[in-house]
Amino acid sequence: MTPTPQLSLGLLLTAAAGCIDAIGFIELGGFYTSFMSGNTTQLGQALSDGVWPVVQLTTSLVALFLLGAILGSLLATLGSRWGAAAATALALLAVLGTLLLSASGFPSHQSMLVLAAAAGAQNAILPSIGSVRLGTTFVTGTLFAAGGDFARALRRQAPPWRWAQHLLVWASLMIGALLGGLGYGVVGIAVLFGPALIYAGFLVAFLLRRPGTVVTH
Repeated sequence: MTPTPQLSLGLLLTAAAGCIDAIGFIELGGFYTSFMSGNTTQLGQALSDGVWPVVQLTTSLVALFLLGAILGSLLATLGSRWGAAAATALALLAVLGTLLLSASGFPSHQSMLVLAAAAGAQNAILPSIGSVRLGTTFVTGTLFAAGGDFARALRRQAPPWRWAQHLLVWASLMIGALLGGLGYGVVGIAVLFGPALIYAGFLVAFLLRRPGTVVTH
């Protein structure tokens, strides 16, 4: 089982990812900033039909997500304190960059690409503790893990409620997307300041953590 404090912070990051992905989905008209399986499926379909603008967009989203994952993972190797802070700063800068590009008049198919890099970087912020992938930006594997742990729990081969932790991760992504969609209807793309504040809070917490402190985030 993943301890409750770490799980709670991971859920907060996943909710931020849900909000970001919802905004990207709306702005891009049905494409994703963190769900690369969906983008890859649409890429294959676009290639078969010769729809080159969609090929360009989906390829760019996948490439930026991968780049963010690489950079975030490299930064995370700096250590439990500075690595986590650096990966968080990268995600924060990507979200703020999207807001700046949008305010500067860049079209959505350009400004939203930076959000894919933020999603890739976010997955490197928190280490896995226990059975749950903390702070994840996608939940397909999480749902499979919930099903697997439920099956094992029925056979008394896993803690009886560990599967519920996986479902909490799924629910946090869904709630974040819900809040993002609702917020977008009120303030537009400015709703991204919500996830930005979450990243900023994590960044401050990492920077203020004393050296040598056991990682509990």
